[in-house]
Amino acid sequence: MKFIQKIFDSKRKHFVKGGRFEKFYPLFEAFETFFFIPGNVTKNDAHVRDSLDLKRLMSMVIVSLIPPLFFGIYNSGYQSNLASGLPVTFIAVFIKGLQIVLPIIIVSYGVGFAWEVLFASIRKHNISEGFLVTGLLFPLTLPPTIPLWQVALGISFGVIFGKEIFGGTGRNFLNPALTGRAFLFFAYPMKMTGDTVWTVVSGVNYQGVDTFSGATPLAVSAVQGTSAFIESLLSKAGFTLPKLFYGLYPGSIGGTSTFMCLLGALLLVFTGIASYRIMIGGILGVLVAAYPGYIVSLVSGNSTVPMLSLPPFYHLVMGGFAFGITYMATDPVSAPGMNVSKWIYGFAIGALTVLIRIFNPAFPEGIMLAILFMNLFSPLLDHFEIHFRLKKRVPNV
Repeated sequence: MKFIQKIFDSKRKHFVKGGRFEKFYPLFEAFETFFFIPGNVTKNDAHVRDSLDLKRLMSMVIVSLIPPLFFGIYNSGYQSNLASGLPVTFIAVFIKGLQIVLPIIIVSYGVGFAWEVLFASIRKHNISEGFLVTGLLFPLTLPPTIPLWQVALGISFGVIFGKEIFGGTGRNFLNPALTGRAFLFFAYPMKMTGDTVWTVVSGVNYQGVDTFSGATPLAVSAVQGTSAFIESLLSKAGFTLPKLFYGLYPGSIGGTSTFMCLLGALLLVFTGIASYRIMIGGILGVLVAAYPGYIVSLVSGNSTVPMLSLPPFYHLVMGGFAFGITYMATDPVSAPGMNVSKWIYGFAIGALTVLIRIFNPAFPEGIMLAILFMNLFSPLLDHFEIHFRLKKRVPNV
């Protein structure tokens, strides 16, 4: 490591103020901090010390994303080989998954990092480590069949219009990864929704395709004009509760496995990076919003809204709710900072997710719109809580 440090020390003079490559100092600093912890320390007397800086925070989020990432690679390869009639051995499936997922991640990081360097150079700021998380979160929300040019377009929109135009990391009020996904969802709906976008079919052997269905559990649940209970429909389609929990079914790359998201959530809560209040609030919001309709459908025995007959716990394990409430809703920048606000924020996200799924089948996922909508109210929730606490203070005499 001393050899690498000598290289950076010898080249630093060209990137600092007055050097030939002064404009590219943010890029130089980004590479240096990739290898070494920044040596800048506070030199004034009294100050608060915290061992958790931005770099360590983002690094822990990346570590927590490893379970859904690796499972997403495996699941993408498994669904592809299964649909194509190819072997579903672990090695064959994982290699296929890497072929599908790795290019998407590379494009996301490459294009997004280029925008980060550009804005950092213009503003003469250091490159924020926040993009390390955004660049990985965004691909995990996408279908495996997404064209790479749309990945580049989506991450560009998310970085520019979701973060940089507001001043960069720490000043954005929308989650950049979800902003990019929402843009693709509305701009190119044919590539983001439907039964054909969740599985890559290689075309090597089409015999297996005849019996293959690419429908997701949310798509099955959103079927209209049926009096059958959704639970039985899901069971007939092969979507049992354990299968939904473990996530081995077609869906977004990283959002199908509730179990893997739970492992990441435990790490984030244990390290104090993510708020358990938002996560638990989201779960409570789902259950409170789903139970009344479920009880009504049980009593009536029939419903014109099929999703009302879905048992509430299914909402917790279907689609990307677990992924969204764990990694997106708890974003420390776009989420509230006050404790009570976090409970309200999480509860509202869970409730809105269920309401969107039930009453607007055109958006069966729900969690994406719910988080972005509550991002808008996050500053307002903090404002009201702070104002309320100030009113309760004993006035100075």
